[in-house]
Amino acid sequence: MIFTKLTSKKKMRNTLFICFIIIIGLIIRLAFIQLLKGEELSKMAYEQQTLDRKINPKRGTIYDSTGKIELAVSSTVETVTVNPGNISKENKEKVAKKLAELFELDYEKILKKVTKKSSIETIAKKVEKEKTDELRVWMDTNNISTGINIDEDTKRYYPYSNFASQIIGFCGSDNQGLDGIEAKYDNELKGKQGSIKRHSDAKGTEIGNEGENYISAIDGKDLILTIDFTIQSIVEKYLEEACIDNKCTDGGNIVVMNPQNGDILAMATYPSYNLNEPYEPYTDELKQNWNNMEQSEKTKMLQAVWRNKAIADTYEPGSVFKIITSSAAIEEGIVTDIDKEGEFACTGGIEVAGVRIKCWRYYRPHGAESLRQALMNSCNPVFIGLGQKIGVHVYYSYLNKFRLLNKTNIDLPGEANSIFLKEEKAGPVELATISFGQRFEITPIQLVTAVSSVANGGKSIQPRVVKKIIDSETKEETQIPVKENGKVISKETSEKVLSMMESVVSEGTGKNAKVAGYRIGGKTGTSEDGVNTNKYVTSFCGVAPIENPQVVMLITLYNPTRRGRTSRRWVVYLVTTKEQY
Repeated sequence: MIFTKLTSKKKMRNTLFICFIIIIGLIIRLAFIQLLKGEELSKMAYEQQTLDRKINPKRGTIYDSTGKIELAVSSTVETVTVNPGNISKENKEKVAKKLAELFELDYEKILKKVTKKSSIETIAKKVEKEKTDELRVWMDTNNISTGINIDEDTKRYYPYSNFASQIIGFCGSDNQGLDGIEAKYDNELKGKQGSIKRHSDAKGTEIGNEGENYISAIDGKDLILTIDFTIQSIVEKYLEEACIDNKCTDGGNIVVMNPQNGDILAMATYPSYNLNEPYEPYTDELKQNWNNMEQSEKTKMLQAVWRNKAIADTYEPGSVFKIITSSAAIEEGIVTDIDKEGEFACTGGIEVAGVRIKCWRYYRPHGAESLRQALMNSCNPVFIGLGQKIGVHVYYSYLNKFRLLNKTNIDLPGEANSIFLKEEKAGPVELATISFGQRFEITPIQLVTAVSSVANGGKSIQPRVVKKIIDSETKEETQIPVKENGKVISKETSEKVLSMMESVVSEGTGKNAKVAGYRIGGKTGTSEDGVNTNKYVTSFCGVAPIENPQVVMLITLYNPTRRGRTSRRWVVYLVTTKEQY
């Protein structure tokens, strides 16, 4: 009896001791969960109980200058996601198999997502509705109501494929603008994300009275460009033809600008690419070799075709730049009568600081000339002499006034700046070569902007590609103002230079651009493309109509290796449609 009593006490003591140990263990475990793992577990609980799905807004539409032709538009598609914790264990393999089969995805990768310990996993983006409708039917048939989400999304389309590709640019898979207008105006175009928040238990059943909390997405703003659809189409067509006819190994570009307000009416680069397939090969030759190329080589080729050469690449303008030298000389009073016979003389070359610089027609010198005749003949010695009389300091002040030492600040990404020697380093020889357009580099947009100052009576106008922004919700319109950067030359100087440019087309080196019944001005140019490359750039800058210029057009062909057809048809088209403006 005594033995039994002692045994019972011992058992009770042991039991109490074990309970004490268990309680201590629980306290330690509780402290560990609360103090060390509390934040992490709270986050996991929130993720399990609160399903937060994003709703992408509809990206704003990009229109041509009329506001009627859609150049970039977003259509409704859908995104499929899963909540792994809300899919029952027996359904996981079945769900993974169906999703992989329906969206043509790797089964093992989808199964991994379906079984993953996370709140949400993305299965497929930008899915057409016919596919998601098929998924909805399958879910109903298999009595699966939770764990698979189908949310509205948007996909970017470019109805005209290659049209204005280097201007418009394209978007990534997340609807973020990656190039061109899409990138420059991404904040305006992208809108604001919405969301769906749903509170549920571990089995996916709604808890509380909140249900789903739906926050609508705010669609992006629309843009109206300055690009004229018809002019851009014509320009692209004939640029491609010119590059092929002349076998331009490095392509070409054309810029058409309204000198009165800075509107870019057209800007084309060849070759172009399909905006709907920006990562695909863009020529037949590339398509044949694409699979054999290294990824680095593919990237290099794609980045090259995405570049907008009109704003991102510099070149020597050649004799087109004589327009600028003429303007400075007349404005400074160095030449007062542009038709004074014998004011200048071409002997085939001119010596500058011990260096003889030849005229392009050194073998048969031009002889006595007026300034008008010198521009018509594109006579280098005359413009070298004008540069000497203007002087380095004054000449550079005109480069600054014409906005040739700074970027134009056009509303496109990737604009390059000109490459000039610093003023203090420019000697007599450097001034001489600058005077006729050699040994420095500018972008085509800088030259078009400078010539526009001559065409519009002497005002410096900032070029623009977007002229209006429209709010998708309120339809409120925001006009992009025309920006002037001061006076460059007088109206009288402008009229004299335009008159000389008209003579270049009617009687001089640019007579292939002559159109009966219309007054057109212009200047031709040829220059080396780099030092010792044996490559050349040929260009023509035209202005029309001379009596009231509405277009300045620069055509630049990079390394033409054979002589093709002229640009006359482009000039004909532009001047015969001037009533549009």
